[in-house]
Amino acid sequence: MKNICVLVSGGGTNLQALIDAEKNGLIKDGRITCVISSKEGVYALERAEKAGIKTFVIPRKDYDSIAAYTKAVTEAMQAEKADLIVYAGFMTILDEQIVRAFPYKMINVHPALIPSFCGKGFYGLHVHEAALAKGVKVSGATVHFVTEECDGGPIILQDTVQVQNDDTPETLQRRIMENVEWKILPRAVALFCEDRITVKDGRAYVDL
Repeated sequence: MKNICVLVSGGGTNLQALIDAEKNGLIKDGRITCVISSKEGVYALERAEKAGIKTFVIPRKDYDSIAAYTKAVTEAMQAEKADLIVYAGFMTILDEQIVRAFPYKMINVHPALIPSFCGKGFYGLHVHEAALAKGVKVSGATVHFVTEECDGGPIILQDTVQVQNDDTPETLQRRIMENVEWKILPRAVALFCEDRITVKDGRAYVDL
């Protein structure tokens, strides 16, 4: 049984998808042991507490550098004996310390089809604004391993939605969350916990 630690910064909709997936048996070889937030008072913490999951707040504002903050988060993950770390709306880019401590043991969901609309500055509604400005006809989300390159780690799963002519960034964001993110993130976690993902030469191979 793998220990899953989830990093959050906001409302926690992806966290809720993971909690539900564990409860309904989709994630059967892992359990969410703790949720760590970069901010106090966010709704994700309430979701975790309602599910009986231990929570911590490690406020980003309390640290004067990314290096110091990354060190604190890394040490917390090591203390929790994390087998898998899931970024679920975690809005801080951590440095190489945590990547080296947990190689190919951290995954993130990004609301676009990597390598499009990803990297520094592409987060939240900015991603969907850029996609609509480019006139893409499909968009979606990607679950990938976290590496030292922002949004550059091996891709685990992707899925798509159709972009509608009257879409706004908000409507596209919602459609991608409901139809893609909330499905492929729990699926990727389940696959990881079942040891069905291998990485070779920078590419993830999934045993579906």
